[in-house]
Amino acid sequence: MRACDQTLEITNLTRRIAGNAVVDGVSLSVSPGKVTCLLGPSGCGKSTTLRMIAGAEVPDGGVISLGGKPLANGSMCLPPEKRGVGLLFQDFALFPHLDVYNNVAFGLRRRGGQTAKRVEEVLERVDLQGYATRFPHELSGGEQQRVALARALAPRPQVMLLDEPFSGLDNRLRDAVRDKTLAILREEGAAVVMVTHEPYEAMQVADEIALMRSGRIVQIGTPLELYNAPVDKAAAAFFSDINVLPGLVREGRVETEFGHFDGRRLADGSEVDVVIRPHHLSVSEADGESGSARFVPGRAVVKEARFLGNESLVILAVGQSFLRARIRDVPPPKPGSSVTVSLPSDRCFVFPRLSPVAA
Repeated sequence: MRACDQTLEITNLTRRIAGNAVVDGVSLSVSPGKVTCLLGPSGCGKSTTLRMIAGAEVPDGGVISLGGKPLANGSMCLPPEKRGVGLLFQDFALFPHLDVYNNVAFGLRRRGGQTAKRVEEVLERVDLQGYATRFPHELSGGEQQRVALARALAPRPQVMLLDEPFSGLDNRLRDAVRDKTLAILREEGAAVVMVTHEPYEAMQVADEIALMRSGRIVQIGTPLELYNAPVDKAAAAFFSDINVLPGLVREGRVETEFGHFDGRRLADGSEVDVVIRPHHLSVSEADGESGSARFVPGRAVVKEARFLGNESLVILAVGQSFLRARIRDVPPPKPGSSVTVSLPSDRCFVFPRLSPVAA
């Protein structure tokens, strides 16, 4: 493990292209041995941020530093080879005319026998002992990815940048290769910044997620924090399907067709959206009260029910609104039946009607 002061710090990073801010005031901190995911839709500035950290693009503003040493600021910008940064891309970018040994050794400064020893070390690290004389076309996709990882690890980078390097692998292989890769990087003590547009992947692997939209970080925190306390309606929708109920705040309560919600922090008379995740809804064909202030009960009519194997998708009519519920009960309720629907009051989110929308 490396010294704990080799933290990657990014402050107010900005990049403009044709007058447009594709990265706009991005700030984050990544400690050694930790994984931060830049998450967001295509075009939100994730990869541009990564390229500026790598030195492939020059920032128009802001500071990038590693262990207190500036890599880029308003007056200087170190070239990529002097940054101590490794990169893994979706395209593994292996040299087809070089064998595994020479692909891995390519990024090392020639040091005689030390080069051979380091290549042997990293190939063993990624479980590719005995592959040194093979060529890229003789390897599977997962093996090529591990060669690319070995090449990136060989110079002992302090920062590792991953730009969706696992998206080209099939689903069964992707999880295993990704988990192995990140386990190695954590053990090596590298500060890892990983770009992805897949929320599930980010929640699986990240110590911290920076959710980006239109060039900015709109929310940063642990996967649990972003899922359970989204900053706005678009942030909630990025991590799962959502139901949205229109509401009006009256005397500290949000009135909706489904029921009342807490609105004490909102201005009286304001229009809001109540956001509910489908799997937080409970559906019962029996009448009854929840018996607890923790639950918001309501009545609904089943419009449609689809059995999906390990769960059922139920479409519910509540007044003029429709709610989707994902329930584990088998069999699902029949279309046309009247049901009681409830949800924990702390599992819904209330946002002003003019919440930002995803870019």
